[in-house]
Amino acid sequence: MDTIFIKTPLGIAKIEGDANGISVISVHQDGLISESIPEHFQDAVSQLNEYFDGQRKAFTFTLNPKGTDFQQKVWQALLEIPYGKTMSYLELSKKLGDVKAIRAVAAANGKNPIWIVVPCHRVIGSDGSLTGYAGGLWRKQWLLEHENPVKQESLF
Repeated sequence: MDTIFIKTPLGIAKIEGDANGISVISVHQDGLISESIPEHFQDAVSQLNEYFDGQRKAFTFTLNPKGTDFQQKVWQALLEIPYGKTMSYLELSKKLGDVKAIRAVAAANGKNPIWIVVPCHRVIGSDGSLTGYAGGLWRKQWLLEHENPVKQESLF
């Protein structure tokens, strides 16, 4: 497993993976930027940069997150939430076929190791509130605003 660090508008992204795919993307406040990018990270880095530049809405590089079968099922459902849209934890639980599993779904969402790409930031409270995000609510808000198709223009 290799690890690299790249600069993003949200901080320094830590990316872990190998030839089988990307296993982890998380963002931290600081860190050393990697000087070279191994071949198996090229697509991920390029696509993340395109995303942050507003040129990409979907990712196509290979993912290889580690988790339980249930977590994998939840993360797969997260991948189906369209860019610019949100879904509540309750709606996600219903989509997965068990409304009573809302807490387990929320816990699996919180264990998502591939931030941004597996869009756990698109899951919100039933009342529309921003709830929990491992990277901090300010990052979640930034990501949702970045993906919002209707940008608020300045009045002045």
